[in-house]
Amino acid sequence: MWPCLLLALALLGTVSASHPGLHQDAKLCLCHGSTAGRCLWAQVSAWCQPVPVPQRYCQDVYRGQLASVHSAARNQELQKLAQTYHIVLSPWIGAVTGRRAGQWESKWEDSSPWNYANWAPTHPLHIVTTCTTLSVRDGLWRSRFCLQLRPFICQY
Repeated sequence: MWPCLLLALALLGTVSASHPGLHQDAKLCLCHGSTAGRCLWAQVSAWCQPVPVPQRYCQDVYRGQLASVHSAARNQELQKLAQTYHIVLSPWIGAVTGRRAGQWESKWEDSSPWNYANWAPTHPLHIVTTCTTLSVRDGLWRSRFCLQLRPFICQY
């Protein structure tokens, strides 16, 4: 099985005036396996917002979700994509850590299986419900309070 392949990277420029703070976006297709049959489109935004806004934005604009990550190859592809925009703050991805039935658990916003994690040491935090960032520097994930202003990655 081939690692994820970067097939296309296209600058889209700015979006509509309804989102004046949104700057350059990138679009890429990640294909899994040896054929181009299954592609996942991802969008990176330099527009910094707390998680509830990107969740809604991904749903409303792309009919998608914040990105879920299911392999080291995909993690690296998204990290490299974010690096192309020289984003200073690590972007939001779609992992949320919270307490359920007395136990701490992490889950993907898109309800996909939790089959991969790349947490930095001491993460995820088990204090309150937290959202997750993907470090553009080291590719590790860190728990953050969901109301922090950050860029984000949508998948659709």
